[in-house]
Amino acid sequence: MLAKRIIPCLDIKDGQTVKGINFLGLREVGDPVDLGRLYAQQGADELVYLDISATFEGRRTFAELVTRIAENINIPFTVGGGIASVDDAGRLLGAGADKVTVNSAAVRNPQLISDIASKYGNQFVVVAIDAKQVDGQWRVTTHGGRKFSDRELFSWAREAQERGAGEILFTSMDHDGTKNGYPCDTFARLSEMLSIPIIASGGAGTIQHIADVLTRGKADAALAASIFHYGEIPIPTLKAALHQANIPIRL
Repeated sequence: MLAKRIIPCLDIKDGQTVKGINFLGLREVGDPVDLGRLYAQQGADELVYLDISATFEGRRTFAELVTRIAENINIPFTVGGGIASVDDAGRLLGAGADKVTVNSAAVRNPQLISDIASKYGNQFVVVAIDAKQVDGQWRVTTHGGRKFSDRELFSWAREAQERGAGEILFTSMDHDGTKNGYPCDTFARLSEMLSIPIIASGGAGTIQHIADVLTRGKADAALAASIFHYGEIPIPTLKAALHQANIPIRL
């Protein structure tokens, strides 16, 4: 069995790492390069950097920050936020990112997934999906959770895979930042339905939450922010506990 991955997520706004609850109430938690370097030293398997205001404000993720990250960090990292074209993706990959994640622009223009995958390879494309439950259905949102689309989580995830996504990063807006656990049943359904890796995001508050989403939720990786940014669960402690629970993990 492949090792499960632990992925700290750094949401970037105006060049600083920020964190909120349900995508709102953002506050700064540190320098993205310094935090990334710390997490790499602690044993993180990968990092995800998301410029969460890029799409909303009509800006592109700064390739300059990606270059700084690549120069200082020795583990794979994914970058997203405001990627609306193959050229945007190429600029970030050229600056040193290992993968790019597309979200709002892909919902608006699904061909974007196909185009990036065709030029750079499926392994470079992560499709991020932010969804919220409305009347029992997972509705896909865009623009940092500010707008509802007409898409539904499971059908959109399937289409993303068919178009060339190499991974799906699903964030439950209902759980984001709440530290109440991940919606494991939803992740299990996604994992059973798709053949590509699923990264679970939104709701980590305890070691048990992460263990649950990697086992009961069948996710391939667990992404979290608050518990790492505020030092609540050090990565070495988390990984040791997961290993003790017989969850395959890189120590």
